[in-house]
Amino acid sequence: MAQQALQPGTVQTRKRALFGLLDAGGWGWASVKATFWFILIIFLLGYIPDRAYYFTVNKTIDLGILAWSPVNFCPPENENLPCPAPVGAVVPWHASPQELSLPGPRTDGSVLQNGTTLLFAGGSDGNAPTDTTSIATTSGVGNFDKWTAGPKLPAARSNASLAFQSGKIYLIGGLGPDGKPTKTVFVLSPNSTTGQLGEWQTADQLKLDINLPNPVAGAAVVVGQDGLFLVGGTSDGKTPLKTVIKSTVDTKGNLTKWVAQPDLYQEATDASAALVGSYLWVLGGTSAKGPTATVQRGEFNVNDPATLGVDESTTIKRFGVAGGSTDLPAPRTDASGFGASGALYFVGGSDGTSPRGELYWATPNGSGNIPEWKSLSQSNLATGVAGAAPVVVGPNVILVGGTTKDGVTQGSQRANLAPQEPFFQLGLVGATVPALKIDGEIGQQLGYLNANGAGFVNFAILLVVGWAFAHKAQVAAMRDRLRNRGRRR
Repeated sequence: MAQQALQPGTVQTRKRALFGLLDAGGWGWASVKATFWFILIIFLLGYIPDRAYYFTVNKTIDLGILAWSPVNFCPPENENLPCPAPVGAVVPWHASPQELSLPGPRTDGSVLQNGTTLLFAGGSDGNAPTDTTSIATTSGVGNFDKWTAGPKLPAARSNASLAFQSGKIYLIGGLGPDGKPTKTVFVLSPNSTTGQLGEWQTADQLKLDINLPNPVAGAAVVVGQDGLFLVGGTSDGKTPLKTVIKSTVDTKGNLTKWVAQPDLYQEATDASAALVGSYLWVLGGTSAKGPTATVQRGEFNVNDPATLGVDESTTIKRFGVAGGSTDLPAPRTDASGFGASGALYFVGGSDGTSPRGELYWATPNGSGNIPEWKSLSQSNLATGVAGAAPVVVGPNVILVGGTTKDGVTQGSQRANLAPQEPFFQLGLVGATVPALKIDGEIGQQLGYLNANGAGFVNFAILLVVGWAFAHKAQVAAMRDRLRNRGRRR
């Protein structure tokens, strides 16, 4: 039978989609559907497998976009820090157990880590410099065992500079037994195979021309890529210096004769110094006017035509002060300063009258400026200390010895530099939820399996959906059969 034609004047109505906003047969609706399926395919074959992997190996995972979260829950290990913890914040300090105290009270000593060994050298017992050293073995994550006697120094030293470079440990300058600055350099050559430290030797015994040009104590030492920088200090025990000198490592791994570098912007002794970013930072110390809040920045000869052919990252061009809120919030000297994870930390020290307990930290930006120094009352020391030796062991920083309001101490204080992220966060368009955190190679392999499984299942789902769209009549028939079967029951 022939199909009946439309009556004259009849208007054929075209189907509408998306609540009548778009022509169901037009390009607009086709573009919306194409975009939807494109995003869905990426979500099923990319995002979900990716989340499946990180759900296995991470402590938490983010679902969605979590730009800001009004609901946050942090682990108890963060103690009373704000949740989430500010970037660079430090978990509150705790005194180490009495069993981990130094054999005797020490202040203005130096400490470093060599492999699994911590070495504390020299220092003063409150009356005079000492020739003793103490060693401890690291244990676990950021912990250490009891201190025991280490190899004695050739002579008593305090306010010296201790550094590890190219397999050797150097104790540079410092106050001698008579309380006056010295220009000697002591060298320790640990056995890289057994870990034994050996015995100290003087530069003269080793026939190395690395004694200082002039006596220096209270200088800050910085380990560079190819040598050591010795910053500031005092030659007479009273007058701060502007001088900066450098000793470069030769092809045999030994330091060479010290060479003058550009002077500091401001004289300083008992300052802290660290390499962070592309700059050498000098924090606080004592200037000619007393304790200072000045932060100085050593700039390297990057992109300087005058240093063409020279390793620019190891050559200082000048010292100055950076822009922004560069200076410390308050004058401090004999503090414990260090760099970690791209940030500068400065804790304790003296304001000229008594030991202080404040901790300040800052993260220089890409231009070498310090936008601000931050502090939290929760991250301050419970008891102020000056002259403590800082060392970063794993995620922890440890302050060894120092002088408190009660005198020279033999104890240490420890804090964690890596507060944990919230284990649950809930925002408007995303959330952070706990994950499995399976460590090591096993966790990685299980993560790959989970990602592969999620991707395979989602791909199978897409195949089924595609077949359903291509066979709508069969799908409708199957749906009707299922309905009829349900009615008969």
